[in-house]
Amino acid sequence: MVEVHKTLKLFSGRSNRDLAQKIAKECGVELGKVSVTTFANGEIYARYLESVRGCDVFIVQSVAGKVNDNLMELLIMADAAKRASARSVTAVLTHYGYSRQDKKSAAREPITAKLVANLMTISGIDRSICIDLHQGQIQGFFDTPVNHLTALPIFADYFNAMELENVCVVSPDVGRAKAAKKLADLMDADLAIMSKTRPEHNASEVTTVIGNVTGKTCIINDDMIDTGGSVINGVDALLEAGAKEVYVCATHGLFSGKAYERIEQADMLKVIVCDTVAVPKSRTRGKIEVVSVAPLLAKAVNNVFYDESVSELFDPDFQI
Repeated sequence: MVEVHKTLKLFSGRSNRDLAQKIAKECGVELGKVSVTTFANGEIYARYLESVRGCDVFIVQSVAGKVNDNLMELLIMADAAKRASARSVTAVLTHYGYSRQDKKSAAREPITAKLVANLMTISGIDRSICIDLHQGQIQGFFDTPVNHLTALPIFADYFNAMELENVCVVSPDVGRAKAAKKLADLMDADLAIMSKTRPEHNASEVTTVIGNVTGKTCIINDDMIDTGGSVINGVDALLEAGAKEVYVCATHGLFSGKAYERIEQADMLKVIVCDTVAVPKSRTRGKIEVVSVAPLLAKAVNNVFYDESVSELFDPDFQI
């Protein structure tokens, strides 16, 4: 019987190479060599510059920023790896684009989060490692394994190190309440929930703050910040309800449109996001601060490669 030797190879798309470098360093491997280019007409081309035959290939990509280009880039890299006889292909999807379109809220709408899952499967991706999906149920859109991680322990460590007093973790809406409760438990803090309505896409109105926030240091926790409108409305609502001061933390800092300018002019003290989406260093000199998820993702990559349990990483009690 021939003994099979497994080989881990980690590659990066162009959307978040800095994070991929950090993950590779944490894993103790070199980032693989791959050529990814865009033709004059906008088509994307990928070619691996080293053999991946029989290897377990991990592709780090964030489907944010140029969402459609970065999604196609991931699919093309997966297809290229499969056609080069990779043993398996795992997408380390640091941000899942189209995740907000996870259900039909009106007639004749698509469920694009499901479409993206189908595309990933067809491209040859055997497994996905994701972090803080917009809704956990998106895992059910896949017919392949999904390891869904959370950045909550990272945020808990960050704020616990600040030794804040009289803290209240605030959910920006009812749908985020369960995650906010987990963060509150990790910080031994109180919990409040805001009631939010969306009259249209990229617009929101906070109608009610459920819970006592008077005189408290509030921490709004969300999965992403896009244009910044929702989080700023939440900050204003908390201050009007008597909060002493407000911090904001979110896993994915998309910062579309004039989000950076809005945040700098808003009344929160600081906005903490993860490096799941690349944030220009020039934007981290004001209220925005970036913490890294590289150790968490590297642990997940290693556990998947060595066929070890990943369940400990789903648990908010996991400490890096």
